[in-house]
Amino acid sequence: MKSTSPLGNPGVTLLFLVCPLLVMLRCTASKTDNGNVAETDPERCMRHHFVDTISHPLYKCNSKMVLLARCEGRCDQTSRSEPVISFSSILKQPFRSTCHCCRPHTSKLKAVRLRCSGGTRVTATYRYILSCNCEECS
Repeated sequence: MKSTSPLGNPGVTLLFLVCPLLVMLRCTASKTDNGNVAETDPERCMRHHFVDTISHPLYKCNSKMVLLARCEGRCDQTSRSEPVISFSSILKQPFRSTCHCCRPHTSKLKAVRLRCSGGTRVTATYRYILSCNCEECS
């Protein structure tokens, strides 16, 4: 007995579902009621992936390409500097400033082993960013 596809041809039927990422995220720039960057703003502080090559600076080792992440984007909380009022003649810090920066919130330690000449192996470690947040700058 022959099996036929819905198109009437014998063989295997493949079904592909395509869900564009931009449709799922609904990237429309907007702000929340308190003035912060909304979750749907495409320029908000978020994790961005990139590929880089890890190689040892001194030893002759095979290099490896790895997937890395960085925090990048806008933090819309207001930054400001205000004068500090003091009753002392010496002002060590005459202004109180607040600002917010796009920084890693959570990360995990990862390692990559490189094979070097002579059969030795060298391990390179790095932090892989899992999420980013707007945090007060220090």
